[in-house]
Amino acid sequence: MQNRQLLDRKQDLRAMGATISLEDLLMQRYTARLIEYAMQKRSVAGISGLHLSKMRGRGIDFEEFRPYQAGDDIRTIDWRVTARIGKPFTKVFREERERPVIIACDQSASMFFGSRCAFKSVIAAQAAAIFCWLAIDNGDRVGGLVYADGEHSLVRPKRSRRSALHLLNRIHEYNSALAQSDSERRARQEAVGQSGLADALSQMRRITKPGSTLYIISDFSSINDAGFQYLYQISRHNNVVCCFVYDELEENLPIPGYYSITDGLDKGTLNAFDSGAREKYHHHFEQRYQALEDELNRLQIPLLSLRTDELVMERIQAWTQTTL
Repeated sequence: MQNRQLLDRKQDLRAMGATISLEDLLMQRYTARLIEYAMQKRSVAGISGLHLSKMRGRGIDFEEFRPYQAGDDIRTIDWRVTARIGKPFTKVFREERERPVIIACDQSASMFFGSRCAFKSVIAAQAAAIFCWLAIDNGDRVGGLVYADGEHSLVRPKRSRRSALHLLNRIHEYNSALAQSDSERRARQEAVGQSGLADALSQMRRITKPGSTLYIISDFSSINDAGFQYLYQISRHNNVVCCFVYDELEENLPIPGYYSITDGLDKGTLNAFDSGAREKYHHHFEQRYQALEDELNRLQIPLLSLRTDELVMERIQAWTQTTL
């Protein structure tokens, strides 16, 4: 009966509109259960959860000593205990199941855009909520950082639903703030100053301990050399996943025609009949995406793409099937 309800819920998972409500973020728990259900069907040898298989930092804890058995790794022999008792004894370790999960959700002005189904800011919020509920259901500590133009909010990781609700509430507040008028947004930016992804990553280091799993959800429009340097430092002792959020209109021009365009201040006309302009536009997006992918590959950081007209659940589910 429960599985039937979860499958029925799949029909309502597509995010719609320019903003997302707190209720919608809470409802992503059902989405997380759908993903979890698919993962459990594929799990082997006790593998579960959304952690990457590559272990970094502190991943095991000492559990006990036991007599050496044929086939044991000789590197685990404890020579002090062996000398004291007169028989070889080895150390037994257990995998550390609980890992802090840190989620960075971009709610800056560049994310307040979308041509189909939902804005990028909504997709980012939806993905953050799914990762949050997956971590809670897996028994992990959850925290994160929500950031906009010139401001951010840190939530330290804790193993409780209250921490998850605090993070989701902050995401909702930042997402709602994007719907303010242009004048209100400009006044807010001028009051707090300018910042970007690099500043957000520098703040994340304050709440990140070795062995954590980090999800960075953004369009990466503001990333620079300093941002990549912070990513490198964080990824040395943690599992990092970057989620690139984009809209189809950023990849390809709309159907041929003349379109009025504006940046909020100046207005102009776009000629989408020009095949050369269409090709150049698409090539520019491909170059930007390839540059991001190449840099992350160099840092050995996986990249998950989320498009605004695709189901976030299906994209995350397909990604987990390739990482487990």
